[in-house]
Amino acid sequence: MSADLLEIRDLSVCYRTRTDTVHAVRGVDLTVAAGEIVAVVGESGSGKSTTAHAVLGLLPRGGRIDAGQIRFAGQDLTGLSEKDWQAVRGTEIGLVPQDPTVSLNPVRRIGDQVAEVLLIHGLADRREAPARAVELLRRAGVAEPETRARQYPHELSGGLRQRALIAIALAGEPRLLIADEPTSALDVTVQREILDHLEGLAAESHTAVLLITHDLGVAADRAARIVVMSDGAVVETGPTREVLAAPEHPYTRRLLAAAPSLARTPLRPRRPPGPDVLVAVTGLAKTFPLPRTRSGPRAVRAVDDVSFTLTRGRTLALVGESGSGKSTIARMMVGLETPTSGRITFAGTDITRTGGEELRRLRRRFQLVYQNPYASLNPRFSIEEVVAEPLRAFRVGTRAERRARVVELIDQVALPASVLRRKPAELSGGQRQRAAIARALALHPDLVVCDEPVSALDVSVQAQILELLVRLQDELGLTYLFITHDLAVVREIADQVAVLRAGRLVEFGPADTVLADPRAEYTRRLLDAIPGNTRVDIGDTQR
Repeated sequence: MSADLLEIRDLSVCYRTRTDTVHAVRGVDLTVAAGEIVAVVGESGSGKSTTAHAVLGLLPRGGRIDAGQIRFAGQDLTGLSEKDWQAVRGTEIGLVPQDPTVSLNPVRRIGDQVAEVLLIHGLADRREAPARAVELLRRAGVAEPETRARQYPHELSGGLRQRALIAIALAGEPRLLIADEPTSALDVTVQREILDHLEGLAAESHTAVLLITHDLGVAADRAARIVVMSDGAVVETGPTREVLAAPEHPYTRRLLAAAPSLARTPLRPRRPPGPDVLVAVTGLAKTFPLPRTRSGPRAVRAVDDVSFTLTRGRTLALVGESGSGKSTIARMMVGLETPTSGRITFAGTDITRTGGEELRRLRRRFQLVYQNPYASLNPRFSIEEVVAEPLRAFRVGTRAERRARVVELIDQVALPASVLRRKPAELSGGQRQRAAIARALALHPDLVVCDEPVSALDVSVQAQILELLVRLQDELGLTYLFITHDLAVVREIADQVAVLRAGRLVEFGPADTVLADPRAEYTRRLLDAIPGNTRVDIGDTQR
């Protein structure tokens, strides 16, 4: 009998539509032993999540297994009825999904959602379930689990919501845990804590973990073995150290070259601050009122006495975890929030004391690129209308001149002219972000504020967007304020770095100095949390 807990042999999965059959997975072989962490790595559309969903019997409508076999603890899963699956899901195989915002019920308390698994599987009665749910939250690394159990998902941070999903997955004490991109939307320090917990679980409880990720840095840190998928097929597999140190397949080498967490050199030489100060921030502070309660604070200090300068044609990375104040600073810099105190001077004009038509004229000179291009682009507009929107809003040019400018912009961001007639939903994530960048450039801005512009993208698409931003900066003389929680991305693109913690500036200086010899313990902790930073000796994978 095989020692492997999960065995996938020659698996093929297709999706049937009204007009076509899409072969999503082709001839996949994969094994996971008890207590082992195996990472399945690939870009969107590579087939990795489809493989995971096939193991759970959760293929969406139209999806079916065409060939191959999935065996778990010696049992063939491919022919199970839905009733049989109910005895496997949750108790034998658990799932930690990617997005807790979607996966958790927004109108039910966290403790009730954990307890529900116990009740469904008959693992506790209604009197026992609440206390067991609190214990599961504690086991998942949730501090103050009694309090968290009474809260709703929106009252928790992203990291705590993800821990709640781990508690739900652990409720049935499964022997195999499938973690589908469990940390892709989290800060690097929270990501590290979640992955530490999963790794500890594998070691202590002998739980097998199938880790689905697009981040080779995460795989390098955590997995004993790695399976690289492309276009529905396995292109390379083996021990993690061997695969990442000497990749044989060109696709694996491309993923390695694109991964910011494994890169060691910037995309272009660093540039010292120039003489032309475009933005000066002095003593900036922002306080937000809180709902009144009998006890507790009545306000939160989101930004507290922050000062820095940004010179023309340079990139300043504003770094910090969620809640550090970096997005609030960005919104104040472009006039979307009013500071409680302090000054922001843009090209010699104090925008904190500017309003009305004068502020509107200034806003032509600074533009935003948001984290999620799908949410920031109007879904009813064509891409031509999306990119032309700032030109229409500021009444720039005739209709023919605006169309010519849009065509020029689409070419600048390396999109084909055919996208102009398409809607945002018809584009890939990378294409949508290119369209968002084109829109930001429409009015010839001096400053572009990039708010986590690549955190939602696959590493290869992420690399393309970063290279595009660097090229556009060189060609157009742009100045960037680049907001991110990821110091691996900072290492590639920034000239200067400002590190924020709880609204205060803890470090500011040239990128090489901050990254190589940080003064603040908090900065060192952020650097230590970069996936792939320490465990695997990666070969020459630089771009």
